[in-house]
Amino acid sequence: MSWILFAVLSAFFAALVAIFGKIGIANVDSTLATTVRAIVMALVLVLISFALGKFNFFNSIHGKAWVFIVLSGLAGAISWLFYFVALKHGPAPGVAALDRLSVVFVLILAILFLGQSMTWKSGLGAALLTAGAILMTLK
Repeated sequence: MSWILFAVLSAFFAALVAIFGKIGIANVDSTLATTVRAIVMALVLVLISFALGKFNFFNSIHGKAWVFIVLSGLAGAISWLFYFVALKHGPAPGVAALDRLSVVFVLILAILFLGQSMTWKSGLGAALLTAGAILMTLK
């Protein structure tokens, strides 16, 4: 399967996170809701890893990969905490739109730390994403 299909499926399920999360946190603390979500995700991913025979992680992850995978997990957890707090208090479409500004931040950080370059297409795309996120949050 193409990476594009996987990315579209990711976006669809991310949309379900916003909808299910908004309904689920109506009368629940957002931090507790994020914790439950993380536990469910961890359990599902552990089961999938076992089922696919990929759970020999001590042998397949080495050195600096551990550091950056752990840092990625920490960043993800913090992102989810802020996402659910925002979702608790804001409209789901606006929160999801602003959350997607992560694409713009990825572009900036990739330029700064990964040596990637900005093209006119990526710059225009980032500008359009930013404008769209702003428009989605205005009343």
